[in-house]
Amino acid sequence: MSVLVGKKAPSFSAKAVVNGEDIVDGFSLDQYLGKNHVLFFFYPKDFTFVCPTELHAFQAKLDEFEARGVKVVACSTDTEESHWGWLQMSKDNGGIEGLTYPIVADTSKTISANYGVLAGDYDVDEEGNLMATGPMIAYRGLFLIDKEGTVQHQVVNNFPLGRSVNEALRMVDALLHFEDKGEVCPANWEKGQDAMEESHSGVATYLSSH
Repeated sequence: MSVLVGKKAPSFSAKAVVNGEDIVDGFSLDQYLGKNHVLFFFYPKDFTFVCPTELHAFQAKLDEFEARGVKVVACSTDTEESHWGWLQMSKDNGGIEGLTYPIVADTSKTISANYGVLAGDYDVDEEGNLMATGPMIAYRGLFLIDKEGTVQHQVVNNFPLGRSVNEALRMVDALLHFEDKGEVCPANWEKGQDAMEESHSGVATYLSSH
């Protein structure tokens, strides 16, 4: 498992479904460099149970991310056709109709592998056949990437454990506060609360964030 915090987010170009209906070639996070922060998250599989709850939860908060200049992008190892088909199904039927943020198709599994969230590996048998040693799908990885393309926060959950979208939004607020004010954010800090300033002696003192 890779730790990408403090490193450049791995670049990629892949097919994706955007605006809930359009399949595009060559989708890349590079389009946001210098313009937007990015919340890039992986989920295991289309047409499952926990995954749509997360996908809908991010859509429900999408306006709040957008208001902060953050682009939300999802990714799984399913095909773009699978993504598209799932997007045509209503929420009542287990689908993800209504999602508008991009969903990347990591069919080669290289994006998941480069981000360190691919579950499983493969060996080659004596006949030269590839043999998977795991499901070869993505864990629930989430990466907050700044405008320069550097990963500032990551969290990776196992398959049964859904993520907190509110926590992801809190981390966005913390990063934006640090970038704007130069103040660091203590445990459980939330937007509007007091932050901290590190003195030259290394002792932190509380300052008002207003």
